[in-house]
Amino acid sequence: MDLYYKNENCKYSNVKELLRSEFQISLRLYQKLKQNKHIYLNKNNMFVNDALSSNDIVEVDLAFNEDSKNILPTNIPLNILFEDNYLLIVNKPANMPVHPSMRHFEDSLSNLVKFYFDSINLHRKIRIVNRLDKDTSGIVIFAKCEYIQESLTNQMKTGLFKKEYLGICSRYF
Repeated sequence: MDLYYKNENCKYSNVKELLRSEFQISLRLYQKLKQNKHIYLNKNNMFVNDALSSNDIVEVDLAFNEDSKNILPTNIPLNILFEDNYLLIVNKPANMPVHPSMRHFEDSLSNLVKFYFDSINLHRKIRIVNRLDKDTSGIVIFAKCEYIQESLTNQMKTGLFKKEYLGICSRYF
């Protein structure tokens, strides 16, 4: 399980309240988790109106398959800097867009990540946390689930997660 919480001293009255307050899960993600039966109360699938008692354990499985057929996989080497169950961090080369577009339908960074996800049998949407301009090289973070993307996006909004840029200039004659 990806998220785990023990309801000590009856802090929360129901599962929805716990997930929204403790983990800041969006209503949209809550609906997906509920619909796909990825929320567990004491190791059992929970129901919408399940009340919580003291010492109840709520677990959330964030690893469910998602459709990303809208992005074509492209077999170009991907420079992976870090990867775990939740994040894929890559080095984007200059002159490569992050998103597919009309002019770059198959040669964006997202196309490369889609190919990589397919090659490791990971059926997830391509969730970009930060973006870079086409001409800019640097680190791009991909979240492997909606919860991580939402969490990092919220951290950027509050200033907890910051981006820093280093520019190198040179003059050629």
